[in-house]
Amino acid sequence: MKPLLSLLIFIVITAGGALAQTMEGGWKLKSAGGQPLSGIEMIAICQNGYFMFGQYQSDGSFISAGGGGYELGDGKLNLLYDFFTDDASQVREPITYSAQLTDSHLTLKNTPNGTQVWERLSEETTPLTGVWRFATRVDEEGNEGERRRAGPRITVKILSGSRFQWAAFNYATKEFMGTGGGTYQATEGGEYTENIEFFSRDDSRTGASLSFEYRRTGDDWYHKGLNSKGKPMHEVWTEGVEN
Repeated sequence: MKPLLSLLIFIVITAGGALAQTMEGGWKLKSAGGQPLSGIEMIAICQNGYFMFGQYQSDGSFISAGGGGYELGDGKLNLLYDFFTDDASQVREPITYSAQLTDSHLTLKNTPNGTQVWERLSEETTPLTGVWRFATRVDEEGNEGERRRAGPRITVKILSGSRFQWAAFNYATKEFMGTGGGTYQATEGGEYTENIEFFSRDDSRTGASLSFEYRRTGDDWYHKGLNSKGKPMHEVWTEGVEN
């Protein structure tokens, strides 16, 4: 079976040819080529004109991932990958797809894997739903470092109402550094918890749950706790992707 990734196609063909529903939120691939997905998880997140997906075995073993910008309209979805682990040559090369969308399902036809059926995840938005770009770190004295300038070398985190995924890449060189994702919870009281379901750099990290303190200040997300290696971290993420 070919990798199921370049088919994160979020576009709508309606009777009138106009966009009827939003694609924002989380999606799960249910079947491909008329066969239910077995032993593989493939989750996509689409927020604010940006998307990411991760494909992995049910035991957490990483398979593939991709992400970038998208535009919907006139019965078409235009994609522009920022990273694509299976075929880096497609990074920054415009791709267009078509599909059929209902309130709960997205059906993609004529893909390399045959007809694909995606199911919308049932979820509510949280204070952190959106797309975030890593900005800087805060030291032990509470001082922020110099903020990274927007550019091709970037780390992005995208969150729907229940799913998260991050990725580090350089779209100019088409280099991919890593990705990971899973489910999360973010309370109004400032507690953020990640439940890791896949991690491209180290499959043994899957199954871990990491809890952090967080707060939002304007367009910034302050994120403090222990990372997956048990080391203290205090990061600042800023809303939106500029590239």
